[in-house]
Amino acid sequence: MKHKIRKCKICQKYTLKEICPICKIETNDPHPPKFSLEDKYIRYRVMDAHKK
Repeated sequence: MKHKIRKCKICQKYTLKEICPICKIETNDPHPPKFSLEDKYIRYRVMDAHKK
């Protein structure tokens, strides 16, 4: 399921658009990924999240 709400990395405003209308940069999905105990790749997701 794709979420409709998006968040700008720079101005921290929420929008429904792929590009922030204020900053004109790409927006991100602010929702965390689903958690599963059977996820084989959780270690890599956690490492990637700490890099950002």
